[in-house]
Amino acid sequence: MSRTKRPARRVVDQALVVLGSGAMAAGLAGLALAPTPSAASSHREAPLIAGDPRADNTDVYAFTSPDRSDTVTLVANWIPFEEPNGGPNFYAFADDARYHVKIDNTGDGRPDLTYTWKFRNQVRDAGGQFLYNTGQVTSLTDPDLNFRQTYDLTVTDGRHRTRTLLHNAPVAPSRTGNASMPDYGALRGQAVRPVNGGAKAFAGQADDPFFADLRVFDLLYGGNLSERGQDTLAGYNVNTVALQIPKKDLALRGNSSRNPVVGVWSTTERRGAQVSDSRSGHHDGWRQVSRLGNPLVNEVVVPLKYKDAFNSLSPDQDRTVKPVVDKVLDPVLPKLIQKVYGVPAPAAPRNDLAEIFLTGICKACGPVKADLNAHRLNKDADQRRIVPAEELRLNMAVAPTAKPNRLGVLAGDLGGFPNGRRLGDDVIDISLQAVEGAAQTGKLVPALADGDKVNANDTAFGTSFPYLALPNTKSVNKSAAGSPGAQQSSLKTAQTSAVTAAGALLLGVGGFRMRRKRTTA
Repeated sequence: MSRTKRPARRVVDQALVVLGSGAMAAGLAGLALAPTPSAASSHREAPLIAGDPRADNTDVYAFTSPDRSDTVTLVANWIPFEEPNGGPNFYAFADDARYHVKIDNTGDGRPDLTYTWKFRNQVRDAGGQFLYNTGQVTSLTDPDLNFRQTYDLTVTDGRHRTRTLLHNAPVAPSRTGNASMPDYGALRGQAVRPVNGGAKAFAGQADDPFFADLRVFDLLYGGNLSERGQDTLAGYNVNTVALQIPKKDLALRGNSSRNPVVGVWSTTERRGAQVSDSRSGHHDGWRQVSRLGNPLVNEVVVPLKYKDAFNSLSPDQDRTVKPVVDKVLDPVLPKLIQKVYGVPAPAAPRNDLAEIFLTGICKACGPVKADLNAHRLNKDADQRRIVPAEELRLNMAVAPTAKPNRLGVLAGDLGGFPNGRRLGDDVIDISLQAVEGAAQTGKLVPALADGDKVNANDTAFGTSFPYLALPNTKSVNKSAAGSPGAQQSSLKTAQTSAVTAAGALLLGVGGFRMRRKRTTA
């Protein structure tokens, strides 16, 4: 891994020349862009991080707050595929890790602001209880909440000066069920905390906002597009940190009018961790073990050999890793689509993809001839220091869309992905089109026009910060209607009725009926 991280001048120059080139006509008027080449969520994206879910970033979102247009909302999620009923030890942030959301407002691929969450565990009765809660929980200070977490939130600037924004702030607990937490919305409200200067912060559990049919990994939806329309993430939860911050606090020199573009990514650090191979040495300092900017970059773009290494990199190093740059310019996915479905892969080099992933969109950056979200658009940025770097870029000057379109920029909605990412942006459908060259042609590929047939989250999002839907409580382990699993479920229901009529053995009629109904619901 160390060899891939070592800068090679020839590789850097080659990458910069290629990424800065491109004269293909996009055929786009103004900012009505075609689809862009990022994709879905980063659940279990690399071999090592898949074994450490509490450190595994799943998604990053950055968007102008729809109800507070002078602010930006940043959301970062961890712990993929949280089954709601996964007790008695429910889902907690790691207290031996550091969680970061980083902001680059100069374009040099390095964080100019780093927001950091550090969590602490508190157990009221560790010796006499095994329960997460011992009764109904009606507040975050309720004595029946046996396990709780708090956090410190700090911000560090580019000069390594750190200040504390929140100390000992409460985390919204895992939602253990309606009997235990009859008004979970109130608990969440108590976990939304004001921060000096007009900001807000939240940490806790939420419904996983990412929606997609992830059977894409079964030879692209079964090899014949038969495996589509099922939201793989429906019903699952994640752990979330969220910030709503005035734009001036994020912008270069505090001026979001002159310098509206920021790059965003999240990372996780563990003390003493080493991403490559723990047998090669031990380190006592903090080490980055996970990273996420644009969705699905590590899954779909980065070769398997380099996935763990990519999780350890800072964006300013991206351009120095030739195997990663090569796969941006000549990605594998279009070739696989051609092999499975016969849709011709666009010719390499894919300068359009490099513009989205590494430089941002601007007329001088590549073939997509529009000025949208490249750091070059910041008037006070030093153009000589701007480098290709994989970040989720947001132009904060673009106003929120009154009626957002799930296809974002693809549908002419400039407030959506890839100009940042809103909770409702359908990044899977955008990506399937983009990898087939729609950013160059301005036309959808008819064979893939329906995408994955999952067009919205299974639960509606909120209208105020933190906007995420409340955590799910129903079991994910249930089958679709009409399937063999559903038939088995119906049989179990019939058996349950018979047993309950006979007295439900040792458990009592009411208790047994309640348990079985929850199982078969």
